[in-house]
Amino acid sequence: MELRDAVLRRRMARRFVSDVPVAAEVVRDLVGLALRAPSAGFTQGWDFLALLAPEDRAAFWAATDDGGPPDAWRRGVSAAPALVLCLSDPTAYLDRYAEPDKGWDDRSLHRWPIPYWDTDTAMAAMVLLLAAEDAGLAALFFGVPGGRHTAVREALGIPGDRRIVGVVALGTEAERVSGSARSRHRRGVDEVLHEGRFGASDGAAPRR
Repeated sequence: MELRDAVLRRRMARRFVSDVPVAAEVVRDLVGLALRAPSAGFTQGWDFLALLAPEDRAAFWAATDDGGPPDAWRRGVSAAPALVLCLSDPTAYLDRYAEPDKGWDDRSLHRWPIPYWDTDTAMAAMVLLLAAEDAGLAALFFGVPGGRHTAVREALGIPGDRRIVGVVALGTEAERVSGSARSRHRRGVDEVLHEGRFGASDGAAPRR
């Protein structure tokens, strides 16, 4: 599949078939492609935790449970036979940028107005989503509720210094369910592309 086709075809699935597994070697291949994402200073401060066994996925969903009855979204996504937690490691970046070729030996978080550990991990997750499309798999990127991060780390043995950037669910789509894209306008290039100065060339032909 051409990259353009994968980008145009990619969409988030919200209902999965529970009894069609995703092989461990397929997940390994997808994560291998995700590792080709860029990272600041080539730090590669990411980890990926694959949950393929039913008991591991059950532990994840139990840790994210808020005590209420599961809604349609949770029922549909929890059927996914594979989950990949995308984790970032801030300390890896502080260590990398304290090395001689970078020289930020104060290791100050103030040098990072944008947390590139999360940015880089999110870019790797995007590669994973595109790779899943190329492999013919349905996929969804979703977040863990803010109040449940500690419970998920404890349930799955994730070190306390790792941040849970998001989760990619993989599998076979059970039924197509439209998300926000159905009710919201997709912004076009003319709405989002600015040239030279913000807003200066909106709706105008490019300067020659």
